[in-house]
Amino acid sequence: MVINDYLNTPIEFLKGIGPQRGALLRKEIGVFSFDDLLNYLPFRYVDKSSYVKIGDICGGGVCPAPTHVLIQGKILSKETVGAKFKSRLVVRFADETGEIDLIWFKGVKWISEKLKIGETYVIFGKPTLFKQTYNFTHPEIDLASETKLQKGGLFPMYNTSETMKNRGLTSKAISKLMQTLLDGLPAPIPEILPSSVLGKYLLISRDSALHLVHFPKHQDELVRAQNRIKFEELFLLQMRVLKQKSQNHLEKSYVFSKVGDYFNHFYKENLPFSLTGAQQRVVKEIRKDLGSGFQMNRLLQGDVGSGKTLVALMAMLIAADNGFQSCLMAPTEILAQQHFKSIQKFLTGLDIGVGLLTGSTKTKERRELHEDLQNGKIKILIGTHALIEDVVQFQKLGLCVIDEQHRFGVAQRSKLWSKSQFPPHILVMTATPIPRTLAMTLYGDLDTSVIDELPPNRKPIQTLHRYDNARLKLYEFLKQEIRKGRQIYVVYPLIKESEKLDLKDLEEGYFTMCAEFPRPEFQVSILHGKMPP
Repeated sequence: MVINDYLNTPIEFLKGIGPQRGALLRKEIGVFSFDDLLNYLPFRYVDKSSYVKIGDICGGGVCPAPTHVLIQGKILSKETVGAKFKSRLVVRFADETGEIDLIWFKGVKWISEKLKIGETYVIFGKPTLFKQTYNFTHPEIDLASETKLQKGGLFPMYNTSETMKNRGLTSKAISKLMQTLLDGLPAPIPEILPSSVLGKYLLISRDSALHLVHFPKHQDELVRAQNRIKFEELFLLQMRVLKQKSQNHLEKSYVFSKVGDYFNHFYKENLPFSLTGAQQRVVKEIRKDLGSGFQMNRLLQGDVGSGKTLVALMAMLIAADNGFQSCLMAPTEILAQQHFKSIQKFLTGLDIGVGLLTGSTKTKERRELHEDLQNGKIKILIGTHALIEDVVQFQKLGLCVIDEQHRFGVAQRSKLWSKSQFPPHILVMTATPIPRTLAMTLYGDLDTSVIDELPPNRKPIQTLHRYDNARLKLYEFLKQEIRKGRQIYVVYPLIKESEKLDLKDLEEGYFTMCAEFPRPEFQVSILHGKMPP
């Protein structure tokens, strides 16, 4: 059998799995083939190279460290305690240094029948403290005569769900299946990295790495195997990013060849302040993209207040100078309205149509807006997800600005593209500070521009951390700021109290704030995403 055919074999054909277990592996951990199982890596490793004495556990030599241990001894007694559905099996286990209880809450009858008093067994599990006494709950148990200490002792532990464990697919069972899979390989696992890369970075082969990551003989082997697999993951990710980028740069789009009256009038007459050096640099990068004839895909990153919206507006004015329309899509109605007001203010005195479309735009207004959009009267359309509705048709869409792109899926963005003859230019804005390397991972299909300079006279932001015991001092500070004519907003992680999460909630917080900041001196309002617009 060819090695690739073997790896692509459906998982149920591996000895020990079958149709039912195969369906379970598909559903629970997404393992569909032999190759999927091979790449289901251990989440940690435990030492099975030597036995621990019970006296050391109870005497504090091993516990309370949260670690698995291997012990060998005999069963002194076993007893089923409790009624039918609440029964548990308690087994008294001993070696020459002491005694300890082994407890099972599931499979009580089956386990009890399997275990024989006086027989020597090997136990592997994690000792836990209950009522000042250590015990093992649901340990692995095997006859000593059938157990060998592992040379090097590193034993793989695999993540499993409760459903899998109930069907016998424990970590130990997966380890056995993995051994069966590796033993059945008809040939070495194919290499995918060139020998020059392997040599340069001193990497072991793919075949060796996948064998050793599951069954390392010692720590050094494990480290080498993990390094190879990590390198491969990052290497393939980088290749995908570069492939995507090269494809984007080959996507034809509209050529914005000139900078005309709209842009120049705004720059000379309306610009409320001089652009920072960072803003000037980013505008040049965007202008170069827009004139290239290929689709711009650019991420514009900058802190709140750094002037991203102003830069985006200047790009939209270049589009208007070349006879094209632009749209700006924001994740919420409030943000869309904020953009609309600030852009209208920036464009005072300029004869350029700006429209706002959100879920709460009235039917009559929508009808007029759609007409103005199709006849080209509206040059800039600002809105929410409403922009991607089929009924929204542009006369000549050339540029899409997306605010906080992580709030929009790929399918939603592609709907915007379909509203134009050629793919429009894309400018994505985000205030989330991301290092360049992470930016390549998250936004690999985008070129990156960073506004790393705040406008002049902008005071640096101070970030402070206070615990709950400083709450009264914090309230006093807020009151002082409000009395200076400033406003405050307080963010809660939850709207309503949760049974599962021990976090502050907005409903209780609102009443607390109203009590701390009473009328008429203070005004407290509430706002959250489930309120009508």
